[in-house]
Amino acid sequence: MLLRIRTKEGMHRVQVDTGETFGTLAEKVASLLKIADPTTIAMGKNPDPSTAAAVAHLADKTIDSAGLKHGDIIYVTYVEPESQHNVPIQQEEINNVNQDDVDNFLEKQRGLIDRKKDVKFCRHGDNAMCDYCMPLEPYDAGYLEENKIKHMSFHSYLRQLNAAQRSKNSAAPSNNLPPLEEQDFTVKTPCSGGHAPWPEGICTKCQPSAITLQRQTYRMVDHVEFSSASLIDTFLNYWRSTGSQRFGYLYGRYEPYLDVPLGIKAVVEAIYEPPQEDHFDGIKLTLPWEEEAKVNQVAAACGLVQVGMIFSDLIDDGSGNGSVVAKRHVNSYFLSSLECIFAAEMQRRHPNITKQSITGKFSSKFVTCVISGDTEGNIDVKAYQVSDTLTSLNEAGIVEPSRNPSVMRVKDSIPHERYVPEVFYKFKNEYNVVVKQPAKPTFPVEYLLVNVTNGFPHHPSPLFNPSSKFPVENRDELGTKQDMSSLAKLVQSTSGPEELKAVLADFHVLCFIESTGIFSPNEFQAFCQLVTNKDNKDLSQLDEMSSWNTLQMLLNEAGNSSKQPSGSASNTSKPTSVACRHCTFNNPSSNESCEMCGLPLSG
Repeated sequence: MLLRIRTKEGMHRVQVDTGETFGTLAEKVASLLKIADPTTIAMGKNPDPSTAAAVAHLADKTIDSAGLKHGDIIYVTYVEPESQHNVPIQQEEINNVNQDDVDNFLEKQRGLIDRKKDVKFCRHGDNAMCDYCMPLEPYDAGYLEENKIKHMSFHSYLRQLNAAQRSKNSAAPSNNLPPLEEQDFTVKTPCSGGHAPWPEGICTKCQPSAITLQRQTYRMVDHVEFSSASLIDTFLNYWRSTGSQRFGYLYGRYEPYLDVPLGIKAVVEAIYEPPQEDHFDGIKLTLPWEEEAKVNQVAAACGLVQVGMIFSDLIDDGSGNGSVVAKRHVNSYFLSSLECIFAAEMQRRHPNITKQSITGKFSSKFVTCVISGDTEGNIDVKAYQVSDTLTSLNEAGIVEPSRNPSVMRVKDSIPHERYVPEVFYKFKNEYNVVVKQPAKPTFPVEYLLVNVTNGFPHHPSPLFNPSSKFPVENRDELGTKQDMSSLAKLVQSTSGPEELKAVLADFHVLCFIESTGIFSPNEFQAFCQLVTNKDNKDLSQLDEMSSWNTLQMLLNEAGNSSKQPSGSASNTSKPTSVACRHCTFNNPSSNESCEMCGLPLSG
C-alpha cells in the first residue's frame, strides 16, 4: 500500500508492504530524505510533534498493528543535518577560544572617542556634558569621515554589531550569541529538501543566494609598522643586484594602534625569504615550503607570528637616477586579480581566532605588502588585505584571475559539477546614479580590496639587530650562502658580550642555528629569549647551555678550517706567473725582467 509522509519539507509518498515494521519504514524515509541518522526520526498520526513517538519505540511494531490504511498520512519529524561548512561550536568551547592578546585587551577597553567642550554650543559647566561634547562611539560615521578613516577597525565593527543587536530586542536571549558568522557561498550538503545531494540535485534551500559586491566597511589590521628601515633596504638589495623580483614572509606581532579607535597594528620585526624561483616579471613559489614549520618555531620562540607577506614589483626606468616605472596607480590597478586570489588563499590559511564568531574564527589578520613604484618614480610600499567576500568566493570556486589584471572573472556554472550564483556589483554611472550591474563575466578588483596604512616608528626600537651582516637565506644567486664559516667569522670578530649579542640577535642567524639541530627545543627557546632581551646584557647564562658550548666548538673548527687552506697554499706553492707592474704583461715566475718592456719585475 501507499503511505503519505508529511514533513516540514512537504509531502512524500512511500510504498510499503502489509507485514513491514516501522523500523523498515524509517529506513525508507531516511533514504528518501537523505537523513544521516534514522534513529532521530519520530512518527505520529497528528501534526503536533509532541505526540509523535520515536522510531526506536516503534521499530518492532508492524504497520498493520497501527491500523494504517492505503493513503493515510504519517507526520514525521527528525533532526536536520548540519551543513559541512561553518559548523557552530558550543558556548563552552567559545569561552575557551585562545584569541590574540591584542583582542583580549581591546575587548576590555571603553572604546569611546572623547570630545572637548565646544566653546560655541556648550552652555554647561565643566562637570556636565551635552550632545555637542559627549563621547562618540568608535564606529561613528561622522568621526571616521572627518578623520579620513576609510575602514573602521575590527573591534569598532564588533561594537556596531552588538549595538544593533541590542536595539532590536534587549531582552532576547540571542544577544548572548556571537554576532559574527563567516560567509558561505557553497551548495549546502546534505540538503533537507528531500532530493539527491549535490551535484545530483539542487533546490532553493541548498543553493547559495545571489551575491552583491560592496566595499568592506571594516578591516582586521589598521596599520603595518616596519620596526626599522633596514628591513626594506635588505629585502630590496636582491632586486638591486639581480633585477629579479623577490618574495618574503613578514614575522612580527599585533599591538593596539592608537591613531584609529580600537585599532590594531602589525609590527614587522623580520622578513624571511623562502625558496623561490625569481624572474624580472614574476615569482614562482612552492606552498607550503619545507622549512616553514621550523621557521615558525623560531618566530614563536621570539614571541612572533607570521603576520603577512611582501613582494616586489619593480622595473628600472633606465634613467640611471634610481627611478622606477609606475605600474600600479588609480588608472591601472593596485593588486592584480591573480595577486588578490593569492592573498585570499593566504588569508584563508591564516584565520583569525575570535570568541565573537559562532565557529570560533572569522576573517584574517594576514596582510599583503607590495613594493612598487609610485607616480613620481620613487620606490614605495603599499599594504592591503582582501575582503572576506573574496575569500569565500575563492573557497567556493566562483571566481578566477583574468588576463586583465584590473578585473576579476566570474566562472560559468557547469551542470552537475559547479554551481555559480548570480553576482552583482553597484557603481555610479555618468549621471551620478547608483546602478546595479551583473558581475559576469568580469568586475573590477577594487570591490575586493581593503586599504591598510603602513610606515616606520618615530623612535625605532627593533627586536633584532638592524645592521647584521649575516647572509640572508636562499640567496645563492648572489654568491652568499649561510654556513658555519659565515657564522664563525662574525662570532670570532666580536670583542665582548654586547657585540656577541648583536651578532646573535638576528632572525636569520637564529633560523640557521635552529636548522643545525644542535639545540633542544627548551634550550633554543631560552637562547632566543636571552639574545633578544634588550634589558638583560649579561650573556653568562650561555656558558651554562651545553648546546651553546657544542655550537662554539663547531664554530671554532669551521673558523680554523677556513683559514688553513689559504695559509698552507702560500707556503707550499709559488705563483706560476708574475704580472709586470709597468705594462701588466704576465711573465713566468722564473724571469727577473719583463719579456715585453724589459723592465725589472721586482724593485
